[in-house]
Amino acid sequence: MNLISTATRRFTVRRRRFVLLIAALAPGLAQADAVIDWNTTAWQTATAAGAPPIQTRVNAITHLAIHDALNSIELRYEPYAGAHPAARGASPEAAVATAAYMTLSITVPSQAAALETTYDTYLAGLTCPSAFPGCVSDGIAVGSAAAAAILALRANDGAATPHAPYSAPPLPGVYQPTAPNFAPPQFGNWGKVKPFALNHVTQFRAGPSPLLNLRSGTYRREYQEVMAVGSAAVRAAPQNVDSYESRAARYWAGGGANANAIAQQVVAGRGLDLWQHARLFALMNMAQADASFGVFNGKYHYKFWRPITAIHAAGNPQWMSYLASPPYPDYASGLSALTASAMEVLRRLLGTDALPYTYTAAGIERHFDTLSQAEHEAAMSRVYAGIHFRTACMDGLKQGNKIGNYVTRHYLRPRRR
Repeated sequence: MNLISTATRRFTVRRRRFVLLIAALAPGLAQADAVIDWNTTAWQTATAAGAPPIQTRVNAITHLAIHDALNSIELRYEPYAGAHPAARGASPEAAVATAAYMTLSITVPSQAAALETTYDTYLAGLTCPSAFPGCVSDGIAVGSAAAAAILALRANDGAATPHAPYSAPPLPGVYQPTAPNFAPPQFGNWGKVKPFALNHVTQFRAGPSPLLNLRSGTYRREYQEVMAVGSAAVRAAPQNVDSYESRAARYWAGGGANANAIAQQVVAGRGLDLWQHARLFALMNMAQADASFGVFNGKYHYKFWRPITAIHAAGNPQWMSYLASPPYPDYASGLSALTASAMEVLRRLLGTDALPYTYTAAGIERHFDTLSQAEHEAAMSRVYAGIHFRTACMDGLKQGNKIGNYVTRHYLRPRRR
């Protein structure tokens, strides 16, 4: 709470300074869409916060603050942390910028200096109509209030200690650190973080699944599948390195699952305004954050081993997966759940699955005609990478879809006029 109070005092001082600064500057260029601009700044900044699970929380906090700031100026959708007093004529762009800047500065403090430069430059490009000469400072005030409210709400949500010591007996089926570097397991406490939307973190948890029974036909089939298609020797062979499976594995692991960048492409040209964009990005990032909490709750509930551990235990210690396994249990797949949660929000809000997009990651350009095609490939890419069993990916996809649907139906709904 001390950090939030300090930040609020700092923004009060900055608000006074910007009243003078904006008055002194020549008119700047108007930004095309403040939400899209700051969405880009947010997801790029969040990468400095840590691994993808950490990034989902940063993005959710930032976009909820943006949503609440805009809906304090004009109440079109239900706020999340509450509406705040806004002067008539307050600049929506200044409110968006301030909400994003303040939340990002607190949640990613290593980037505070760079963010300040971006924020100052952005505000310098705003101008006020003669009827509302204080529009920028009024926008700063409401953006600051919205940011402070969501930061206070998430101050003790459990995210401060994402990792936990891990120990489990080296029994068949039980997760152990994986070759080649045997890194200590991570995010053991992430499944205990308070969700943004779900009633409890175990809501929609995947499983139990026949995969978890080592004597089941499901396990035997999927063991053989991942050993065959996810082998480094197979995928990296000259005749296979540019195959569909190898490219899919590298693409999704190398940034293809950037939901915010994908969403920007999907909404481009659809004529959505600031409020609609803010709601979409807030719901999508809420869903991804809750999917990350839910997936890690399941991972450390089941503690199911990774394919590489299973294959080595069966007497094939030379086998290596195409990509290195992340340092946490197999079931269910996090990338599958996060991607599916985002795709479901986009489907629900835009009313169709037929939302084509083209995106480049890891030097690979991919085009998808539907969101279902994209999320299915994302899930299967983890099998091709040799790091997940198929059921872990498909059950993660289903879990993500359920979370995205729930978040969209229950939060930030249109206000009845």
